[in-house]
Amino acid sequence: MKSITAIIATICVINAFAISQPATARQPNVVIILTDDQGWGDLGVSGNTNLATPNIDTLARDGATVQHFYVCQVCAPTRAEFLTGRYYPRTGVSGVSRGEGRLNAEETTIADQFSAAGYATGAFGKWHNGTQPPLHPNDRGFDEYYGFTSGHWGHYFSPPLDHNRERVRGNGFIVDDFTDHAISFITANQNRPFFCYIPLNTPHSPMMVPDRFYEKFKDKDPAMQHRDPDREDVMMTRAALALCENIDWNVGRVLTTLENLKLRDDTIVIYFSDNGPNSYRWNGGMKGRKGSIDEGGLRVPFFIRWPGHIPSGATIPQIAGAIDLLPTLIDLAGIKLQKSKPLDGRSLIPLLLQENAKWEPRSLFSIRKNQVSVRTQRFRLDAAGQLFDIASDPGQRNNVADQHSELASELRQQAVQHGEEMQVCFEASVARPFHVGYGPSTTLPARDGVEHGTIKRSSKAPNNSFFTNWTSTEDYISWQVDVAKTGNYAATVYYTCAAGNEDATIQLAAEGAEAVQEKNTQVFNPPLYDKSKERVARSHYFVKDFIPLRLGTLNLRKGNGELRLSALDLVGTRVIDVHSIELNLIP
Repeated sequence: MKSITAIIATICVINAFAISQPATARQPNVVIILTDDQGWGDLGVSGNTNLATPNIDTLARDGATVQHFYVCQVCAPTRAEFLTGRYYPRTGVSGVSRGEGRLNAEETTIADQFSAAGYATGAFGKWHNGTQPPLHPNDRGFDEYYGFTSGHWGHYFSPPLDHNRERVRGNGFIVDDFTDHAISFITANQNRPFFCYIPLNTPHSPMMVPDRFYEKFKDKDPAMQHRDPDREDVMMTRAALALCENIDWNVGRVLTTLENLKLRDDTIVIYFSDNGPNSYRWNGGMKGRKGSIDEGGLRVPFFIRWPGHIPSGATIPQIAGAIDLLPTLIDLAGIKLQKSKPLDGRSLIPLLLQENAKWEPRSLFSIRKNQVSVRTQRFRLDAAGQLFDIASDPGQRNNVADQHSELASELRQQAVQHGEEMQVCFEASVARPFHVGYGPSTTLPARDGVEHGTIKRSSKAPNNSFFTNWTSTEDYISWQVDVAKTGNYAATVYYTCAAGNEDATIQLAAEGAEAVQEKNTQVFNPPLYDKSKERVARSHYFVKDFIPLRLGTLNLRKGNGELRLSALDLVGTRVIDVHSIELNLIP
């Protein structure tokens, strides 16, 4: 807990900052670039000579670097902590698949805060915190959204995307496309304060990258390797490096836009990643990668630039994390914190704006299921209860618990207490149904369904899968749903069907409602999307187009229940492949 002295000191710094701003000064714009599966070591500024990232490096040169910045071990939890300023289990998020990434509707997001203050708000990229209203980005404070709401996407060249809840087709390489839309948003709102969130989805797999970026790396053996070179997949590293250089090029386009619009000095720019690297590659010798709650899975690059306010080239040694961004940006923008649940994060203003700032020491917690890791300014207690002096041993090779037995005991107690508190939150989020009817249209993708019988997913990861191998009338697909209001819903299934399998009757049923059904008379059996730009072997991503089959009007009752998609007959060897169900509330 903060001391009274520390609280007063922080308030004084914030008030002094507010007083120092001219009364007529424009509120700063905010641009946040969040990358996916990019490790701390995947940048030139971190010392990696395998690649060049000159644009991102300028953010460190012209702004401040938080040297020890911590996020979560996987994607959705980090996004939840950034959006809310709260440890992710408190927000309803517990993982990355099958609805585990959903942010509870009662949470107040950073976009809600800036929208209430009159900012134009936009998000462009990977969301991963809910699909159905009221969890869609357009319901969470963002005026404009372009991207995908799932955990990851199976194809990176002109894939199906979501633009303000409408199904659209992307244009070109996905990160370039997201950046195009972000630049358009910035340009359109250049005369008013804007909050622009750019959650890019690379270097997350699939390792698809344009030739112009891959050419440099395709035959190159990395000079700098993982601390255990035998564990490194060189093909994966080459693709990741190429994707990181593409990110850098796009960051340069954003920074150039701000420069050309004369918005550079009026804009706070933040750059960070959502977890450690998605493969074993050079990462400063740290232990662990994505999925680990050791240093290498949690420490990421973090830069913040605001010319004329945050000193150029500043380095901040104090530990900080994603939970700190909401309170920090609220304070930097000088806007009033709206109604919110208690925050776990702290405003970093004293560290950013004040020399020799007083800063109360603290512990940062990381949790993966029932495992907890604790980071203090100097030490890390790992999930096994071992203690490491990160200041002298960033690779976590030497357990010093015996030399610091009292501290180790104290941190173990903190870990137990945090774990018990978070387990209560995890239990509350188990088996939540999916929202239906909280907006005019609801999509229930295969990701959120459960397969029964012989039906299988197209890939091992539910996030971007479809259902296939439907071979029996005993098979069915179910979704557990929470219906907001009793009413009539136009029901549509998005499907494919091979020749010889047409004319099966597809039925959608709900408890307490008369089932709707329609005969599938149209063959639609497109090829899988071209994977020639996938740079690693044995990719498990399979994507194709689907078309709608309108099943009829289903009368749903308010409350929780099950939706069941089944087949009344089997004409050929299989029924259909299923991408999603769409339910549109009829006024």
